Amino acid sequence: MLRVLAGALALGTSLAATALAQPQPIAGPALTPVWNLTTGFASPESAFYDAASNAVFVSSINGQILDKDGNGYISRLSPDGKVVAEKWATGIDAPKGLRSARGVLYAADIDTVVGFDIKSGKEVSRVKIDGAVFLNDLATAPDGTIYVSDSTALKIFEVRNGTASVFVEGGNQVEQPNGLLVDGGRLILGSVGPAPVPGAPRGGGAGRGSVAGHLFAFDRKSKQRTLLTAEPVGGIDGIELDGRGGLLVTDVIGQRLLHVSKAGKVTVLAGFSAGGADFGYISARRLAIVPFLFGNSVAAYDLTAALK
Repeated sequence: MLRVLAGALALGTSLAATALAQPQPIAGPALTPVWNLTTGFASPESAFYDAASNAVFVSSINGQILDKDGNGYISRLSPDGKVVAEKWATGIDAPKGLRSARGVLYAADIDTVVGFDIKSGKEVSRVKIDGAVFLNDLATAPDGTIYVSDSTALKIFEVRNGTASVFVEGGNQVEQPNGLLVDGGRLILGSVGPAPVPGAPRGGGAGRGSVAGHLFAFDRKSKQRTLLTAEPVGGIDGIELDGRGGLLVTDVIGQRLLHVSKAGKVTVLAGFSAGGADFGYISARRLAIVPFLFGNSVAAYDLTAALK
């Protein structure tokens, strides 16, 4: 979810958010969207494709990112860009990361993980996490385990059978954590950059090129951490598997969509005119569905040619 904003909160400044909101030169190939929806969203932060239901879900914060105002909602779309239900799920505050497991769609909502039955849209679970400040991205495992990053508390929480615990924590381990993805026995983490240092001068981390996030993989059992690439990846938000051993990631601050090969080579697939946040991916169609939080829009991009 949107880590620049977490950085702004952690540093006590709106500089990073301002940088995201301002247009920057496009830093990669400009892809033409297959479809582009510009109404019905209010600060859309995450898009997720659920293969079982063949549906795309988009979370809208619809207010301030930490306000418990009940204004947040989740929209349901078809893969071809039709709005099935603008407010498919409501009763939430500022939803960000989305993932599904066992027929339930889970949303990270400030300090709570909320579950919705995908068939009905009704809320079926709610787990408040003690010590959570700014839950951002969320990942699920086939066994129902949920992982959720806290970009301000600098922790990754694990939720099993309705009970939350700390999976790993500390800026030296998770930096400023954002994007998460479960890939078999490993949990992939994308950071937006180094953990904020109290008292450090402000303003050095908001521009393109100055952001130094990393991609890590944690063994889900031993919690051992591995760096996946030494090449620059900017400030990571969304992470998806490319279907052939590599990863697709959004650099939300650099306004780019990147490919990271299994060997760690980083390639810029697309540049955007605004920061693309936590995106969804339909692997069979090589379709990336990107929410633009400050543009209140969601667009889909065919990556077939870019991934050749």
